[in-house]
Amino acid sequence: MISPFLEDGSLDVEGAKKLAKWLVANGNDGLVIAGTTGESPTLTHDEQIELIAAVVDAVDVPVVAGTGSNDTRAAIELTERATETGAAGILSVTPYYNRPSQDGLLAHFRAVAQSTDLPIMLYDIPGRTGRKINTENLIALAQEPNIVALKDAAGDPGETAIVIANTPDDFDVYSGDDSLTLPLLSVGAVGVVGVATHWAGIETSQMVQAFHAGNVVEAMEMNQKLLASWDIETGDSRPNPIPSKTMMRLLGQPGGECRLPMGPEPAGLEDLCRKVLSNLGRSGF
Repeated sequence: MISPFLEDGSLDVEGAKKLAKWLVANGNDGLVIAGTTGESPTLTHDEQIELIAAVVDAVDVPVVAGTGSNDTRAAIELTERATETGAAGILSVTPYYNRPSQDGLLAHFRAVAQSTDLPIMLYDIPGRTGRKINTENLIALAQEPNIVALKDAAGDPGETAIVIANTPDDFDVYSGDDSLTLPLLSVGAVGVVGVATHWAGIETSQMVQAFHAGNVVEAMEMNQKLLASWDIETGDSRPNPIPSKTMMRLLGQPGGECRLPMGPEPAGLEDLCRKVLSNLGRSGF
């Protein structure tokens, strides 16, 4: 979920509650708070915890708290504080920028796991972090009692198939890249932690449900319907979550502008978003 901000750039806590309820009513059966789409790099730790706690109180679906950091001590502190908010689980992203060794990644995630009794979802997104969690490490980490899931944005379904084949049956893999959701479902993923699910949650849910019901052609058709949403959700001139905030504004939901350095909304984005919404049958914008 995006993190809504007020006009002065401060955190819009009431807006976050409103948005969370709207997202649940529009196809989302869980929410990730203070992840990358939530602009976690520009949130203070206190803001992250306030946001997580507010959303936990606002909805009755599982809330997964983003607590990742490239400083293991900071990740542990955030994880411990998020545990106290009543969150249902933790999203822990690969330490970014400092490019630790694979042994360092193992030690980092195990230290985070030991700091909470909540289930943990690893987040592998080498395009943003600069470091891939290798397959051997993912398989090893899946043996930890409370590391129970992976948000996979590594872009290699073939490698993901190897992870799924070699991890416990109760270790769940979620697509972390909307455009690869259907390919990842085909190798054993169970769902998606999405971005376009801000405005296409219902359609995305229908696609996943159709696939799991064995209606592969229906899932493929829905995938094709969603291609424009996945194309617009990010890009060099409009990095995620700028388009999501534009979409929420058009749909009358809280959002506000992104904090720097994400940059301003580029010219023409609103028109592109209107076209995508129109093709999905949305109205009132």
